[in-house]
Amino acid sequence: MLPPMSEKWSKWLPYLFIVLAALSRWPKLFPSNFSAFYGLAFCAGAFFPRTMKWWLPLGTVVFTDILLNLFYYHVNAFTPGMLVNYAAYGGIIWFGTRFSRRSSFVRLLSGGIIGAIFFYLITNTASWLANPEYTKDLSGWIIALTKGTNGYPTTLEFFRNTLLSGGLFTGLFAGAMKLSEAPEPAEEKEAQDEPAEAPDGEKGTEPQDA
Repeated sequence: MLPPMSEKWSKWLPYLFIVLAALSRWPKLFPSNFSAFYGLAFCAGAFFPRTMKWWLPLGTVVFTDILLNLFYYHVNAFTPGMLVNYAAYGGIIWFGTRFSRRSSFVRLLSGGIIGAIFFYLITNTASWLANPEYTKDLSGWIIALTKGTNGYPTTLEFFRNTLLSGGLFTGLFAGAMKLSEAPEPAEEKEAQDEPAEAPDGEKGTEPQDA
């Protein structure tokens, strides 16, 4: 017997998400920090099978980073700063494992947005620590989170793009996974709704006339 179409989709959706997320990294396709990977990392933790929820999204982001660095930006294939991004993505995946396909759509959407905020805070805090333009105090940290360095768009603009893309792609990915869920069989649902029959010998009998 062939599996239902929804079950087939649920098996292929993780790979489809990975391809879409990888294509979304095409340079200048989206504004800076507008990325599908925030939602992908969160939904990988919540929905992907245990055998692929870690290596598939992290492997994809590492692979695409190396390709972009070598063939588009023409810089070193790997830099130590990339480790911060990977650690942040790993944190989002772990956070996603606190959810499941049984979680409500609103809860999943909120979780994806929180994951995107987490990524923004971690990566910009790392930039504050590493960049000598920022003073190493509370004022410098706030500037790193809001204004950024001179000559670049403000980090608040990046934060806006992070929030929008985190919510958008989490909603798309989580919605697709939920729509692909197999409905509960009608027979099982009816069996749960019907009251259990009393054991033999305990069935009630109508009173008889004396």
